[in-house]
Amino acid sequence: MWLREELLKSIWHAFTALDVDQRGKVSKSQLKVLSHSLCTVMKIPHDPVALEEHFNDDNKGPLSNQGYMPYLNKFILDKVQEEFDLLEFNKMCWTLCYKKNICTKKLLISDDDAFKVWCMFNFLSEDKYPLVIIIEEIEYLLRKLMEATGTGSSEEKFADYKLQLNTKKNHLTAWELIELVGMGYFSKGMNRQTLSMAISEVFQELILDVLKQGYMMKKGHKRKNWTERWFILRPNSLSYYISEDLVEKKGDIILDRNCCVESLPDKEGKKCLFIIKCTDKSFEISASDKKKKQEWIQATQMCIQLLRLGLPSPHREARLRRRELRQRQQTEEDDLAEKMKQLQAANENKQRQLEDMRMKMEEAAAKAATEEHMRKKTQVDLHDRYRLDLEREKMVISSA
Repeated sequence: MWLREELLKSIWHAFTALDVDQRGKVSKSQLKVLSHSLCTVMKIPHDPVALEEHFNDDNKGPLSNQGYMPYLNKFILDKVQEEFDLLEFNKMCWTLCYKKNICTKKLLISDDDAFKVWCMFNFLSEDKYPLVIIIEEIEYLLRKLMEATGTGSSEEKFADYKLQLNTKKNHLTAWELIELVGMGYFSKGMNRQTLSMAISEVFQELILDVLKQGYMMKKGHKRKNWTERWFILRPNSLSYYISEDLVEKKGDIILDRNCCVESLPDKEGKKCLFIIKCTDKSFEISASDKKKKQEWIQATQMCIQLLRLGLPSPHREARLRRRELRQRQQTEEDDLAEKMKQLQAANENKQRQLEDMRMKMEEAAAKAATEEHMRKKTQVDLHDRYRLDLEREKMVISSA
């Protein structure tokens, strides 16, 4: 099952690649080609008239509420009726955009590996445009790749790279992420095949929802014979093929909340047996050893439990939890910043009040000093006048 938000990310890359002038607008003729390609790969009857009518007042279609997005939702995404090849869909969008954004010849990885990194970018990027992947998700992906190579993660390199990234910005575009993986900064001394296999392994988990895969023996329903098959476990199915090249699929075991997995005792010369019981059928399977048997039982039980709880696959659930944690941390940081802002405002207000009080006290002191000066001056003046009056009286008396 596809998610609209994830489809829109791939389409956004294709649209922006057609937006040569980077003005948010693409010519009607280019939109026709993009729309027709999307309809073809998503198995939707193409309606060119609807596109003409939608943009009949404008020769160019901006990616806005009045532009291509409403048309895309109404006439393409809303009309998807059946399952389509998500890999083919992503490859179509990739083909439209990658040559205009990156030169893969300079990289240590193939075009196919670059495509897989691009898909993983879309899965891990933030749900806002323009699309970027933040430093926590970059580290998550790099650690997954290093674990897949069997070399383990280099904490020193991670710390050094995070420091470099934080001094510039805390995110990367899709093309910057492809360069990071493809230039070999985290895979020095590793051969290309090992890196390619690691990219494929993480791609299968994150994008193709492959939770476990490997050879096991399966008992037939009609002939009751045992045949080796390549099994691939996904959140809601266990598919089996002739071989690991996946050229010929032999069937699917559809998992739901009513399924169960049980261990079986050895029989018919077969060991490490377990059975998957579904509503209409049961499937007996033989693993290569006890350890593999236990791993397959636990992985299948986990899928059934997630279906019962209505939860997504483990890596999708983990991505959701990481985002929720970041949102909580961001909310806490915003709340703290708001409280600091309020405290600062209150402090500034208090400072203003204190400053006003100080000025008023200075004004009152200055006024009191002026009044005291005037009082003393008045007193001196009165004393002088009284003295002059006395002298005048003395002069009058003496003259008499």
